Amino acid sequence: MPELRRVPVDGVELNVALAGSGPAVLLLHGFPHTWEVWTDVMAGLSGRHRVIAPDLRGFGASGPAATGYDAGTLAEDAAALLTALGEDSAAVVGIDAGAAPAFLLALRRPWLVRRLVVMESLLGGLPGAEEFLADGPPWWFGFHSAAPGLAETVLEGREAAYVDWFLSTGTLGEGVRPALRDAFVRAYTGRAALSRAFAYYRALPESAAQIERAVASARLTVPTLALGARPVGAALERRLRPVADDLTSHVIEDCGHIVPLHRPRALLALLRPFLAGERAEA
Repeated sequence: MPELRRVPVDGVELNVALAGSGPAVLLLHGFPHTWEVWTDVMAGLSGRHRVIAPDLRGFGASGPAATGYDAGTLAEDAAALLTALGEDSAAVVGIDAGAAPAFLLALRRPWLVRRLVVMESLLGGLPGAEEFLADGPPWWFGFHSAAPGLAETVLEGREAAYVDWFLSTGTLGEGVRPALRDAFVRAYTGRAALSRAFAYYRALPESAAQIERAVASARLTVPTLALGARPVGAALERRLRPVADDLTSHVIEDCGHIVPLHRPRALLALLRPFLAGERAEA
């Protein structure tokens, strides 16, 4: 089992899972998950790496925060966490909501990010989303970011059914193990927890603007692996290609959105050689 530690960064106390020893790998989760979305991946990497998996600010068991759910602030949290843990660099892996701060961290502080892995995210602020979003963004983007308090009011007391939908139908997968499902439901139960989760969606325009400004003045120079499944597929690779100097991409077939839980063996088969600096076939 990973060690759980409370680490203060930027005025917020993060709940962090730690396992293994060796070159650091930082894992950033998405919605509606916690660090536990990486359970199988941590077990598979900890033999050769020090694996660091925080709950993002305001999520799971991390401390609440009134502000700071934009990708830029989350990236600064990640940098401060590495410093607090005595790491001067790390490979950084982000999925869904965790992909944007991982990307910004690599773009702004390439000396801190040895290798970057992003999966199942469109990274708002990059050109080229029109094809993927031809029918508009997923409905929950608007619902979560609507008038403050609306989504929380509608969902309070019904959190389990809502999270269950995302873990199965909404993310084109087959659900997750009962213990993990229960952990995710607990993490997103209650009006305050819902409000913090939806604050990420309400900050998406700010996050997109941060990415747009960043790519206007710098290129992504660190070795990067773009991973897709369903529904994003190869769209992430197409958006990164114009801004990345060293990009490898893969689409994991027959896999839902929650790649670390739906196809952990396939994911590890790609992560291990990439993190070791081996060149995989694109």
